[in-house]
Amino acid sequence: MTPFLKWAGGKRWFVHQYSHLFPTKFNRYIEPFLGSGSVYFHVKPKRALLGDSNPDLVNTYNGIKNDWRSIESLLNHHQLRHSDDHYYSVRDDELPTDPIERAARMIYLNRTCFNGIYRVNLNGKFNVPRGTKNNILLKDDNFEATALLLKRADIVLDDFEALINKAKKDDFVFADPPYTVRHNNNGFIKYNEKLFSWSDQERLARSLIKARSRGAIILSTNANHESLRELYENKGFNFLDISRYSSISASSSSRKRFEELVILTHPQDRSK
Repeated sequence: MTPFLKWAGGKRWFVHQYSHLFPTKFNRYIEPFLGSGSVYFHVKPKRALLGDSNPDLVNTYNGIKNDWRSIESLLNHHQLRHSDDHYYSVRDDELPTDPIERAARMIYLNRTCFNGIYRVNLNGKFNVPRGTKNNILLKDDNFEATALLLKRADIVLDDFEALINKAKKDDFVFADPPYTVRHNNNGFIKYNEKLFSWSDQERLARSLIKARSRGAIILSTNANHESLRELYENKGFNFLDISRYSSISASSSSRKRFEELVILTHPQDRSK
């Protein structure tokens, strides 16, 4: 199932190349940094707890879950009116008070803004310029199937620690936080450094260590940096070095491969 949002740091590439790392048996799936939900839509668990600290994102998922037909109808309306004037009017006007209209706005802007970036200014207003894509409704959209899958999940606006603290024995926690360590000119740091600090990285590590001690299955992706390894060393985790191609840069010449770190509780060969 294809995610309906594009998100900086999304894990579609990870699903394509490393899905053998996901456990095949677990109780509840927990994802505290939801983003585009690539892993969730691939795993398609029977029970899930999904969360994020971004209110627009959480509202959008709940909107699709509860009333996908109205959102699809509103996206048709945006498609008919799409232009520079319409884009900037939707972007700059006051946020709709109706949660379904607000969800449709989020999807419209996500699909037509530059590179699908979610960025807000100091006043919390979305400020990404219009991009080059003009298709609001896509061939692989299946909002009905997406809604049916999301009905298996509780989708909440909350801090990552609160969600991870709910993990019990044999629950599967997938944690993909913002990459805040400066390494290899990481292209995502400029979007996330004010949102996720090093103290948050330490807090995340403590939460995952505690969840592991309760018997949860952990798979976390992060920056491949020694300071991050040190947070998890000798705590019952395995490490796997991987690489991914970053396309977030506006210049094709500066789009490079970056090393990433997978932190997981289960031996790699057990998941293949």
